Formats: sequence, C-alpha cells, structure tokens
Amino acid sequence: MSERDCIFCRIIAGEIPSKQVYKDDWVTAFYDINPVAPVHVLIVPNEHIPSVAAATPQHEAVLGRLFTAARRIAEDLGVAESGFRLVVNTGRDGGQDVFHLHMHLLGGKRLGRLG
Repeated sequence: MSERDCIFCRIIAGEIPSKQVYKDDWVTAFYDINPVAPVHVLIVPNEHIPSVAAATPQHEAVLGRLFTAARRIAEDLGVAESGFRLVVNTGRDGGQDVFHLHMHLLGGKRLGRLG
C-alpha cells in the first residue's frame, strides 16, 4: 500500500475528516470511529511507518513521542488518574487492520485482563 492509499496518511493530511484530539510535528491523534471503550483514541506517527515490524533505530524519537503524547492525551481526556490501556497491533496475525503504525489509547471504564 502506498502512502497515498493509506487512510491514516489521508487523515493526517486533512483529506479525510476526523475528530482530532492532538497534533504536533510528529504525531496526530483522533477518536476511533468504532470505539471499544468510552475513550478510544488512535495515536499515529505523521510519518508513514507500516508497523512496529518496520520501525528502525531512525524511528526511536517518534516512537517515544507516541508514548509522551499518549500520557498528555490521557490527562486531557480525564483518564490518566483512573488508568488507561495502550495497544499496538502488529501484522495480520496481531490484529493490525490499517498498515500505518498506530497506538490505541483505551480508557473511561474498567478494562478486562488480557490473556
């Protein structure tokens, strides 16, 4: 898939509308259109990185920014204190549907245990 065909690249570029909650030079965050929790935000690098499996040492700064942005967004949305979950699916078997690296921030209710 080319960046031009990537739905997240098009959202970042403003070609597809989204309910944005955060944007800086490195990452963009917006509400998921199919939420699984009261707070369900996708945090994506502005650079097209297909998945964690495609990340290289050159991406370390942006990968770190995903986490610091997640903390800020959780605070802004009122779930930092009660708790939240960050999920990154990688590859088809890992449940990745959109092949642009993204982190799900889930919160607003007690989330079940994993595994």
